[in-house]
Formats: sequence, C-alpha cells, structure tokens
Amino acid sequence: MKDIRVLLIEDHVMTRMGLSLVLEQAEGVSLIAEAEDGLSGVEKAKELLPDVILMDIGLPNIDGIEATKRIKAFNPDLKVLIFTSRDNEDDVFASFKAGADGYIMKGANPEQTVNAIKAVKEGIAWIDPNIARLVLSNIQRNTPSEQEESVETKEKTNMYDLTDRELEVLSLIVEGLSNSQIADRLVIAKATAKAHVHSILQKLYVDDRTKAAILALKEGIV
Repeated sequence: MKDIRVLLIEDHVMTRMGLSLVLEQAEGVSLIAEAEDGLSGVEKAKELLPDVILMDIGLPNIDGIEATKRIKAFNPDLKVLIFTSRDNEDDVFASFKAGADGYIMKGANPEQTVNAIKAVKEGIAWIDPNIARLVLSNIQRNTPSEQEESVETKEKTNMYDLTDRELEVLSLIVEGLSNSQIADRLVIAKATAKAHVHSILQKLYVDDRTKAAILALKEGIV
C-alpha cells in the first residue's frame, strides 16, 4: 500500500518542524512538501496533488479558510484537514463551509493526528471531539429568543425530514456521545437510540456518525 502523501501548510517554524518529525516517523504517511503561507500552499497543492493537506488557519497572505476554498474550487477531491489552535465556533463553521474534510486541534497527540490524516484520506470526516462538544455547548447556551432558527436552517432540516427527536439525537452525535450515552441522556432504551441513529444516517445519506456530525455542522442543521 502506498504511503499517504501529505502537504503541510503551517507558518510557525517550530510547529512545522515538530509535525515534520511526527509525519516522518509515522507508518503509512509521507510528507512530500511544506508551505509557509496560504498562497504558496495553494500553488503547491495544485502542483503536487497531495492525498491530504494539513492546513493551519492563521496563515500569512491568505488564511487557511480561504486557502481551503481555493483548493476545493480547483479540485474538490483534494482532502483538507484543518490543524489549528483555534477552537472558536466561527472558525469551525467557516472551515467546514469552505470545504474542509476534518478539524483537529494542535493539542492532539501524534497518534491522533496521524489517525485523522488516515481517516480523511479514506473519506471519513474527522472532527476533534473537543471541538464537537464546544460547538454544541455554544448552541445550547443560547435561548430560543437569542438564536432564532433561520428560514435557511428550517429548509435544510425539512429537506432531510428529521424529526424533533432525531434532531436531539443528532445534536448528541455532534457532541460525541455513544448510543449508550445518548440513551442515558434522553432516558430511552439503547435499542431506541440505535434505531434513531440508523434513521439519521439514512436520511443524511452518510454511512457513519462522524460524517453525520460533520454534515450537521457544515449545514447548520443543529
């Protein structure tokens, strides 16, 4: 099996050196190039067509979100894994709307980082569990009067034909809860929770709960 070809786009020298070492030592992963800013990163992505692009957000010239947009506009099949210290809701949503395939924090250990790269390469959407919990926490913190459901959000929800209960379950999936934990939280049987999750995956046309969480965040369903 060929190694996963990775392009690293990161402006901080020490972070870049540390990541380079991690990727060089990782089995099944090969670092093929590095870029220090968004513009050169986009150009190298177009030139080299890497399997996965490990992208920081806070880059010179253009940030990682804009770079992701340009890369996806050029070739939607190129995989972009956001790798950043930013954990605010705006950056998370903006990254996924730009087309990012995953979002992992710089505090992740080497094994988690490599696993995220491998997952994204296989088309499995990846989101750092801490980010999922943060986003859901921010959503839940708002009262209905402070966060009115937009017409666009309603249309998206209706488009997927999710029930109120399924929306509850989807929110808990985004939070990273297992079927057992969902059952405990909603005071329902584990089999019922499993059935809800299965129905949600079918309605969202995804084959795993991580992809469901990514779609929910990208589309603003929850």
